[in-house]
This record gives sequence, C-alpha cells and structure tokens, in this order.
Amino acid sequence: MAESNNEVPLQELSKKKIRHNLQKIASISTLGGLLFGIDTGIINGALIYMSSPKELNLTPNDQGLVTSAITLGAAVGAIFAGRISDKIGRKHLLWYLSVWFIIFTILCSTAPNAWIMIISRALLGLAVGGVSVIVPTYLSELSTPDIRGRFVTQNELMIVTGQLLAFVVNAVLGNIFSGVTSIWRYMLGFCVIPAILLFLGLYFIPESPRWLVMENKEEDAEQSLIKIRPNRTVISKEVEQIKANLIQEKEIKQATFKDLSIPWIRRIVLIGIGLAIMQQFIGINVMMYYGTTILTKSGFAHNAALIANIFNGVMSVLGVSIGMLIMNKVDRRKILLTGITGTTVALVLIVIVSVVFKHSPLLPIFVLLCTMLFLICFQGALGPIVWLLLSEIFPQKIRGLGMGISTFFLWFANFLVGYFFPILMDKLGMTWTFMVFVVLNILSWIFSYYFAPETRGKSLEQIQSEFQAGEISSSGVEVK
Repeated sequence: MAESNNEVPLQELSKKKIRHNLQKIASISTLGGLLFGIDTGIINGALIYMSSPKELNLTPNDQGLVTSAITLGAAVGAIFAGRISDKIGRKHLLWYLSVWFIIFTILCSTAPNAWIMIISRALLGLAVGGVSVIVPTYLSELSTPDIRGRFVTQNELMIVTGQLLAFVVNAVLGNIFSGVTSIWRYMLGFCVIPAILLFLGLYFIPESPRWLVMENKEEDAEQSLIKIRPNRTVISKEVEQIKANLIQEKEIKQATFKDLSIPWIRRIVLIGIGLAIMQQFIGINVMMYYGTTILTKSGFAHNAALIANIFNGVMSVLGVSIGMLIMNKVDRRKILLTGITGTTVALVLIVIVSVVFKHSPLLPIFVLLCTMLFLICFQGALGPIVWLLLSEIFPQKIRGLGMGISTFFLWFANFLVGYFFPILMDKLGMTWTFMVFVVLNILSWIFSYYFAPETRGKSLEQIQSEFQAGEISSSGVEVK
C-alpha cells in the first residue's frame, strides 16, 4: 500500500498540533478495535433471528459454534499476527486485515446455512485476533512514554464502544424491521462500514518508526515521526534510541518451551495462563454475546430486549472509562479482587431473582440491573487490570513466550464460554447456568488472592526478582 505523501517540512511543531496529529493516528488505527467490538457484539442481537426455522434453523450447539467460532479464529490470528507484522509492517498488515474484514463480513451476511456461517465467522476471527495484537503494538510504537498508557488503552475503549454501537444497530434494525426475520443479514453487513473506513483511513497514517528502523529505513522512520514529534533533535534521538533498544533485544536470549523447566519461569507463565482463563470464565462474554438472549429468557419481548441491551453496552463503556482513571492510582490486586467480588455479587443476585421473582413481571428489570452491575464491575476492574498485569508480569526474556501462551489460552477460554453457554441454558435453565458461573467466580477470586502479584510502581526487573525469590508482595503469600 502506498505511503501518505502529505509530508511537511521538518520544523518546530506546537504541542497542540502534535496532540492533534497523534489523536488522528489513534482514531484511525483504533478503528481496528472498533471492528473487534462490533464483530463480537453484533451477534448478540442477530443470533435469535438467524436461529429461526425460516433462516439458518440453528440448534443450541449451532448457536454456540456460530457465536464462538470467531474467538477460535482469533486465537490463531493472535499467534501469527506479530510475526507477519515484523515481516511486512504494522500498517500494511492492518491494511490487509481491513480487506479480510470486508470479504468475510460479506460472506457471513450472505451465508446460506449454519456451516458456511460457522466457517466464515472462524475466518473472520483471524482478522479479529490480528487487530487485537497489532493495534496496541502500533499505538505503543507511535506514542511517547508520557502518554503511552492512555494512548494504548484508547483501543480498549474503542472495543467496548464498538460493542455498544453493535447493540444500538441491532436495536434500531430489530425494531424498525421487527417482522423481517432476515434482518440479521443487515446487522452483520453493517460491519463492512467501519472496515471500509479503516481501509481508507490507513492511507493517512504513517508506518511504525520502530518497524522502519528494524528494516534499516532510518530516513523513512524520521519521515514517519515528522508530524508527531516537536523537532529534528527529538526525532534523531528517538531513532537512535530505537536502534539501541533493538540491539539490546537481540542480545537478550529469549525463553523457549524448554525454559518452562525453570521453576520461576514456569510459575510466572502458569500465573499468566491462570489470569487469562480466569478473565473469561468469570463470564464477560456471556453478557457481550448473549445479553439479548438472557434478557429475552428473563421475560423481555425480543424488541424490548434489543433496546434494553443498549444499557449493558453503556455500562461497558462507562466501566472501561472508570478503569482507565483508576488503574494507575490504586493497587492492581485491590482492583482485581474488588472487581471479582462485584461480578460474583451480580451473578448471585441473578440466581436469587430468577427464583424469587420467577413469575413476576419485575424479573426482566431485575435481571437487567444485575447484568449492568456485572458489566461495570468487570469492565471497570477485571478487563483492563488483567491485560495490564499480563503486560507487566513478564520480563523481557520471557515476554514473547508468556504473552503468546497466555493470549492463546485467553481466546480458547473465550471460545469455550461462548460455545457452552447456550447448551447450558438449554439443558439447565437460567438459574443453574448462572450458578455454574457463580462457582467459577468464587474460584477466580481464590486464585487471584493467592497468585495474582502486585505490580504497581515496580520495574520489570523487580517483578522478575520477586518471582525468582518466590514472593508475591502485597498478599504476603509465597508462591512456589
């Protein structure tokens, strides 16, 4: 793909201009995160329509596969995206992924039967997994240290914003065309719009300067930085720093699977896997994928459930916004344990109200309030903190190994939850299905209490030394 020709002379730039240019880059590149959110959230309202005998006639098993196939594909996409981007560049891979999004979104929206839908969703998942890795990488390589945290977490905000947008689209189309069972095709087809915007927008943003230096294209790296750094001196220093960091990384021997025989490495990787699985088994994607189904089962009419589910999306966006504000001000473990306590309480309340108010017209309102409580607790604490912990607990030597394994297990756990939830609802009913997730939340709290480390304010080297010594700081619990 051609690079942008909109170059400016290398000159002093005001802070306001730099912020504007950085925000433009963030807004365009995080369309990948928006696509992530829309493609995972749109199924929430479309599933009931496509399950109709007049459409794809989905069984509970089919519903699980249609919903979760995208996450299985994402697990594979996440594994290979980093290596591919190292070969062809962050920006160029995002461009290819935008084309992939367009092709397989169209195939999903025109699928004639369940199996073509499942295969298309799985292949679409490759792009979802790819952007989940590449967009944060790209943003971190374009930003400066003082804004990196806020800059990168904007992608998380765009993901939940995409899910909220999907819920709104579902509600609008579902209520305007309430008698049209094929409306799900237009719901899925909506995802083409942000994919096209990403495709076009990438023309106006630069390639990652870090990747360009990796390819020995230092002059191109300087041109990439020209609109987002104040002057030539800063740009030259940054390019030199990138070169020094790359040399240092080459000198560090990266851990392999053989190194899992070393106790402290094995321990830290297992904790990463545990955090990843825990985040999904708590049940976030039960709400994001099946929120409309849950509300319908509780007593809402389908059209009303589509509208009510928008409140769940609003809570997700609000929760992530709160999480971004507190994550650097409160200890990680405190946020994590408080968040799990909140999600557990919300699920217990769903179990209680589904029994006590089983035949009451108030049941759907109470269930909606409980799902809203669950989402603000999860998105405000668990969601951002688990990703933050995963980015902090792995020292440079084992970061590639640890993040790769943890991310794979996170996506696979996501797949299992998405696949089994409709089957559990069909076999056990709502009360006992949510009891299963109450138990999983309790186990997650116990795991977090004993094994989640406190990392706030610590260097990677300090975290590594504590793991080597078998220490976890704030809990006083020794992990050996």
